[in-house]
Amino acid sequence: MMKEIKKATTEDLVKLLNEKREVVRASRFDLAGSAKKNVKASGLVRRDIARILTEQNVRAKSVTA
Repeated sequence: MMKEIKKATTEDLVKLLNEKREVVRASRFDLAGSAKKNVKASGLVRRDIARILTEQNVRAKSVTA
């Protein structure tokens, strides 16, 4: 996943971030309704979100520096 994130354009990262956030939101509602029992999946998606945000911050700092 990290290689994909590093190769992605800034616009692609924004789209991917929005998609991942939507997955977390949907899984949160599924867990509240007991429709989904896989709690590990939401943790993995949150890690992906953190990786995307980290890459965006690195890119922002490299442009300004």
